[in-house]
Amino acid sequence: MSIRKHLGFMAAAGIVLAWPVSAAARTTNSGIDLSPLMHNGGSVPWNIVVMLTVLTLLPAIVLSMTPFVRLLVVFHFLRQALGTQTTPSNQTLIGLSLILTFFLMQPVGAAVHDAAIVPYEHGQIDAMGALDLASGPLRNFMLKYAREKDLSLFLELAKQPKPRAPDELSMRVVIPAYLISELKAGFQIGAALYLPFLVVDMAVAAITTSVGMLQLPPVVISTPLKILLFVMVDGWNLLVGSLMKSF
Repeated sequence: MSIRKHLGFMAAAGIVLAWPVSAAARTTNSGIDLSPLMHNGGSVPWNIVVMLTVLTLLPAIVLSMTPFVRLLVVFHFLRQALGTQTTPSNQTLIGLSLILTFFLMQPVGAAVHDAAIVPYEHGQIDAMGALDLASGPLRNFMLKYAREKDLSLFLELAKQPKPRAPDELSMRVVIPAYLISELKAGFQIGAALYLPFLVVDMAVAAITTSVGMLQLPPVVISTPLKILLFVMVDGWNLLVGSLMKSF
């Protein structure tokens, strides 16, 4: 599968990673090929504005339309539960979340590539049409994990009638509903992850208090024990495997 298919979910906003070059292509005086931007009579400035806007919003798109938020919330809960403060670092957790998001979104990216980028490259649609077609696979992905309760909430807030089919829901409703559903799922997993380490903290605190070690903070003893426990059970493998299987 090509790199464009792997990165296809970025094309949800109409990003074109590679344009075919033809001998008959229209060029500017500087030799820049503008023919892909002029498909179906589309305006070059308008298509450029659309794509630059999408590139600006790309971080927000990754945050709100992919599993990135759930993964990052769970990893931060894990770090707090272990009591390691800044280890792993924020950059490490964000990088791991991005890689796992890329892995999970690859099938969606391939669908976006086939539905939106290929017609755009062949001149069948313009940039706005590509945006429209790209939203379909993304909407279907988000609807799998958005709770009905959250969808109903944003339908009510948007004052929109209940659609006959989920596919008729607008992205204005689906995106925020999906985002708060992912936050809820992340907090649920994080709370369940916290409990075993909380038991270790309580046991260490009870033992140190009972033997009169009042001047030694229990966290000094419990932190290495929690890290040792996490390593012994191969925690990263279990956690990442469980997270990936939840999608």
